[in-house]
Amino acid sequence: MFVQLKTGYDTDRGPSWIGWVDFSKTWSTAYFHGRTLRRAAGLYDANFHDVDTGEEFWVSGPKQDRTDTRYGPTRPEIEPDAARAYRAFLDGTPLPGRENG
Repeated sequence: MFVQLKTGYDTDRGPSWIGWVDFSKTWSTAYFHGRTLRRAAGLYDANFHDVDTGEEFWVSGPKQDRTDTRYGPTRPEIEPDAARAYRAFLDGTPLPGRENG
């Protein structure tokens, strides 16, 4: 997944990562880097917030054309344990769990 911190940064300039994210059964809660992120509607440029700190995040599937940060100057940090799957995805292989669409 693509994860970007939004709080405290201009549009698409916060740090971002490509890594594994665990979700609750309802997909309303995400777990990443020891944080519990809850889905939230009505946020300006985010779709999740940290339940402990209130920081806002954007969480989405990565894009093959690498335009995850629409306006940001840097590419996301690739988590080492997700690097192989991400490289395969960039080469055209479906993401794990998305083999059928």
